[in-house]
Amino acid sequence: MERIFLSPPDISGRERELVNQAFDSNYVAPVGPMVDLFEQNIEKYTGFEHAVALTTGTAALHLCMVVSEIGAGDHVWTSSSTFMGGASPAVYVGAIPSFVDSDKSSWTLDVQVLEEALKNANKRNALPKAVVSTDLYGQSCDVDEIARLCELYGVIFISDSAEALGALYKGRHAGKGSKAAILSFNGNKIATTSGGGMLLTDDAKFAERAKYFATQARQPFIHYEHTELGYNYRLSNISSAIGIGQVEKIEAKVARRREIFKRYKDELGKFEGVGFMPEPENRRSTNWLSCITVDKNMSNASPSSLIKHCSDHEIEVRPLWKPMHLQPVFAESKFYGSGYCQELFETGLCLPSGSGMSDAQQTRVIETMSSLLES
Repeated sequence: MERIFLSPPDISGRERELVNQAFDSNYVAPVGPMVDLFEQNIEKYTGFEHAVALTTGTAALHLCMVVSEIGAGDHVWTSSSTFMGGASPAVYVGAIPSFVDSDKSSWTLDVQVLEEALKNANKRNALPKAVVSTDLYGQSCDVDEIARLCELYGVIFISDSAEALGALYKGRHAGKGSKAAILSFNGNKIATTSGGGMLLTDDAKFAERAKYFATQARQPFIHYEHTELGYNYRLSNISSAIGIGQVEKIEAKVARRREIFKRYKDELGKFEGVGFMPEPENRRSTNWLSCITVDKNMSNASPSSLIKHCSDHEIEVRPLWKPMHLQPVFAESKFYGSGYCQELFETGLCLPSGSGMSDAQQTRVIETMSSLLES
């Protein structure tokens, strides 16, 4: 039986054509016209004035920390519901991470919790240097409110939009309104370069510094001269060629994933105890992953039984992100909130959502899950 994966790459012939062009030009190193074009296309699509193509989304977030001069002893607050790469860059630069809860209306960073925590931290003269929000599973956070709070308290606002290429907030791209945002082009993302990332900003100097640090902080001499430590983080011309082909079809990919989510909601929503990731009126989620919750007290199944049942039928279903404040590596970190993100982890599931998934494959997923939910 063919296995149905959570979010496999959706590749067309266009990517191969562009990669062949890159090979024919002999630009296969981390420089070349495909890198420039990929950045320009992302700028045009997202509305950010500057884009810097990098090896990973984690590298992009790390450079946001470096360029923002966040260092040893500084505090960085981030969404607890996130991937490890959304939290670890703060530690890379010696900062101290703390974590903020999710809200029920969007599952993204809870701005009410953030506001109260910032107010209390200000009274103690203990404000963080930066807040990093996470655009979760293709849904934008409340950008304007987070930006307002960060400006009020003089805190840097960085948007981890790794999962949200194509997501909209009040008609503009996710992350637009932050000091800097990052994207991921990992193999499971809505658009992939096989592995890659992007730093986005409207600040020309910020982008220039990011590119400088991404190329080993090399000084403008004919020989190799370095006055600061840098990193080898630039994306290759070959990977960028793949990205160009992927982003050309981004709107079709978004439409397909939203269609997949709607069908899951229509057909699985009839079962008692099954809920779905909400979408606020002023946002367009890409539904990068279709996410549900299962209340085992109301349902005939539990999240764990559904994972096993689907796995037995060669269908990949996974839990939602385990909150960072519950990870052993961050056991001593502060957490702000009531623990709704923990509830999401305990009840939530990610369903197969690839834009290349056929109707027949989705039917198989729905029928397999339904057989347990209605038993």
